Amino acid sequence: MQDFLVNNLEVAVSYAPAWGFLLILLLMAVESSFIPFPSEVVMIPAGFLAARGELTCGIPWLDMLISLVVALLGSLAGAYVNYWLASKLGRPLLYRYGKYFLLSPKTLQRSEEIFRQYGEMTTFVCRMLPAIRQLISLPAGLCQMNFRRFTFFTLLGAGIWCLILLLAGWYLGKAAGDITYPELVARGSDLIHRHYALLLAILAVLVVAYLTVQHFVMKPKTDAGTE
Repeated sequence: MQDFLVNNLEVAVSYAPAWGFLLILLLMAVESSFIPFPSEVVMIPAGFLAARGELTCGIPWLDMLISLVVALLGSLAGAYVNYWLASKLGRPLLYRYGKYFLLSPKTLQRSEEIFRQYGEMTTFVCRMLPAIRQLISLPAGLCQMNFRRFTFFTLLGAGIWCLILLLAGWYLGKAAGDITYPELVARGSDLIHRHYALLLAILAVLVVAYLTVQHFVMKPKTDAGTE
């Protein structure tokens, strides 16, 4: 799938000056749903084109900002599709008919196990992990996770991941000379993978900070008369 998309990138890029933001919105919505689709193919070229002033506005910083916003909207839309499917269909129907939506029982079971083990924070953390990134919205819907919290964690995780991809593309747009789009995606992905340990460490710090705040700051105060 990724090889096919990468090899046909130039077709999509030719429409970037006029339809770039709409393409980002639509493709990230697909990426965030149950359809397997690599976000690297979308967001790394977006950052690259923005850096070179070749996206819709022609103003690098503005193109980067709008690209991030529309990517977030697309990611949220795709996540809502998953959440709604799981919430409305329920576990028996999803396991029975999920295969028609490219969702095998094994994949569904694994996503549920992760959600049950680690809780709501998985909707944030898993947004930066391959394979499970899109599917973590399904157990959130099955468990009827609070919709506002689901939206918040999804936006936070998707925002960080999309920004990382955009920055990788931006860096290559400034540092690289002439480069093909398949090479761009490969070099951008390699750049991220080489720094993945650092990214995970930062992610761990964010999770610990959130849990600390949740435990100590958001903890309800006991009444004065209770022990």
